[in-house]
Amino acid sequence: MTSSRVLMDSDMMSRSIKRIAHEILERNKGANDLVLVGIKSRGEILAKRLHDHILSIEGVDVVTLSMDFSPWRDDLITKDFVYPPSPYDFTDKIVVLCDDVLYRGRTVRAAMDGVMHYGRAKMIELAILVDRGHRQLPIKADFVGKNIPTSESEDIAVHFKEYDEIDEVIINRQEEAY
Repeated sequence: MTSSRVLMDSDMMSRSIKRIAHEILERNKGANDLVLVGIKSRGEILAKRLHDHILSIEGVDVVTLSMDFSPWRDDLITKDFVYPPSPYDFTDKIVVLCDDVLYRGRTVRAAMDGVMHYGRAKMIELAILVDRGHRQLPIKADFVGKNIPTSESEDIAVHFKEYDEIDEVIINRQEEAY
């Protein structure tokens, strides 16, 4: 049996994303050399929304990309893999990786490897809508919408209008049957 609870509604998500955009601009002293990279698939929506806020705040149309970093995952071993052509040269850029949920840290590690494969970034930062803890790697987000400590029996689901027709973050808890 599963029980669910809404942790962030549409307004809370919108405020968090707007705050993250302001924090990114403040930390980097503007939008110069900034590149937003959404980790497929839900991170690309966060990156697009951050882009829109940065555009409205600074008037700068920052480069915003969406990338699949699965070729750099350590749990997906493939022989003779050919990396895709470079989507962008990240050399000397401030890259902000964007994702919906930070959990173990393995996806972010793969994303950092992928970015560095396509150029030596000046800096790589991490923007996350929800940090749920349980890291397996020493990775910490630079920008966090909400910290939500969870247990192993809980799951976080981020719903975006673009995919789910609603903006919300819910927590699902697996309940043991007696």
